[in-house]
Amino acid sequence: MIAAVNGVAYAGGFLLAQSCDLCIASGGARFAISEVKVGRGAPWAARLPWLIPPRIAMQLLLTGDPITAQRAHEIGLVNEVVPAAELRGAAQAMAERIAANAPLSVLAAKRTVSLIAEMPLSAARQAANEIWEPVYLSADAQEGPAAFREKRPPVWLGR
Repeated sequence: MIAAVNGVAYAGGFLLAQSCDLCIASGGARFAISEVKVGRGAPWAARLPWLIPPRIAMQLLLTGDPITAQRAHEIGLVNEVVPAAELRGAAQAMAERIAANAPLSVLAAKRTVSLIAEMPLSAARQAANEIWEPVYLSADAQEGPAAFREKRPPVWLGR
């Protein structure tokens, strides 16, 4: 899932943006975890220190102060910042680039990225090997290099 953020992403909007796999924002977008300002909680932010440095997560959670799209990009919360008029097109283009890739590899990559949030590094490495083994043994793993050698686009089968 790709978040395309234009405007404010406070509280629940921030939750939606952080829950997506990728995030593109317009230059005018703003992000905040504002619950602290109204006496509410943000248990959904437990994943935040995995996305951004813990001290920055702490600042966002403790102050409730908004940050700009550019700052969100600097800390790694946002992948790209684009002009508002280009937001939809940028999100669509990224989705198309991903969709053009081998589906088994895309799925395994997504699973691999989340491992370190769920387990110690040594266990994550072992789990990553298990995730990727079927990808290496797939028909798509043969198709990719063959298409490259033959200078043609690959035809992914998802198996």
